[in-house]
Amino acid sequence: MSSEATCPITLTVAGDPRLARLVRMTAANVGALCSMSVDRIEDIRMAAEEAFIFGCTAVDCDDITIKFDVDETHVGMTITFGDQATVDEDDQATVDEDDQAAVYAELILASVCDSYEKTTAPLTLSLDLKADI
Repeated sequence: MSSEATCPITLTVAGDPRLARLVRMTAANVGALCSMSVDRIEDIRMAAEEAFIFGCTAVDCDDITIKFDVDETHVGMTITFGDQATVDEDDQATVDEDDQAAVYAELILASVCDSYEKTTAPLTLSLDLKADI
């Protein structure tokens, strides 16, 4: 890849967990543009899938948009869950299965990404994974 940034890459899909494979495979292809190793591509696949599934279960939205920012050194992903999607973390007093899944997703994202940030109003996930080659 040249030293110039690539064209913007944006994927918008319905908030349906059955589409996770599409998100995962797109992220893997974007990682290949950045010349990531096979192990690092697996990290970006996992991060994209976990973020997507988290969004599908955490909020009620029609579309999930993933904007990829890629160059020779990294792949960034900004995942948005509709304009009105918010998460009220103080809304429930008890931890249910959805909350446990969210905690698990955040643990995975924090461990495989070089940078991970969650904004709750509106819900947005920002992920960054550095290339290792």
